[in-house]
Amino acid sequence: MNSNDTFTVAGRTFSSRLLVGTGKYKDMNETQEAIEASGAEIVTIAVRRTNMGQSSDEPNILEVLPPDRYTILPNTAGCYDQKTAVRTCKLARELLDGHNLVKLEVLGDEKTLFPDVMATMRAAEELVKDGFDVMVYTNDDPIIARQLEEIGCAAVMPLAAPIGSGLGIRNPLNIRTIVENANVPILVDAGVGTASDAAMAMELGCDGVLMNTAIAAAKDPVLMASAMRKGIEAGREAYLAGRMTAKRFASASSPVDGLFF
Repeated sequence: MNSNDTFTVAGRTFSSRLLVGTGKYKDMNETQEAIEASGAEIVTIAVRRTNMGQSSDEPNILEVLPPDRYTILPNTAGCYDQKTAVRTCKLARELLDGHNLVKLEVLGDEKTLFPDVMATMRAAEELVKDGFDVMVYTNDDPIIARQLEEIGCAAVMPLAAPIGSGLGIRNPLNIRTIVENANVPILVDAGVGTASDAAMAMELGCDGVLMNTAIAAAKDPVLMASAMRKGIEAGREAYLAGRMTAKRFASASSPVDGLFF
């Protein structure tokens, strides 16, 4: 990607618009190799499911993903209420020596993993007041996205489809509406399945895409990570180029005026 084509969240500037998670890989080596292949600069880690220093008896994910190389984005995966989510963010800040950038998700249903929007908004408000820079997972509702921005969230991350489903962007018009009305970065989060899904998100004008399962659950995670990187880049370039206007009927590629015969 063009090194000048960057996006900024919470005062931090990034060149890669692909954000990746660390779950579901077979081992630490595969995790490291896939993330390197993705070119991601921001790596999200589930605080409640991954050792970031909480246990001295287990491998520490930060040993293979050092914070001096990656921007670590601790997340509240597995939290189903405001109190647990806020406590998890505070634990992450303690483990990461005052690091305030977090990904907030408060889930409302174990089957769909859809967000509990009201609890998410309350948790976001509490965290923002406590000095956190909150990147927030939510549904694809433009009104809720606007309200989360008004609360002070650093980025809004609407789902494309249920977490881990691989269904791709189910409601592109809502995503576009969110993007068009936002003054903070909008990143698609959850539901991406393959590189064309990532490209579509970027073509809609999103600032980035966060994914985990789409890479980790692929038959070749490292190769898929590379494909996702290219999908993000292609989609971003297509968005910047400005696609042609879609038409109902054919239009000749070559002009018909001045034919020789």
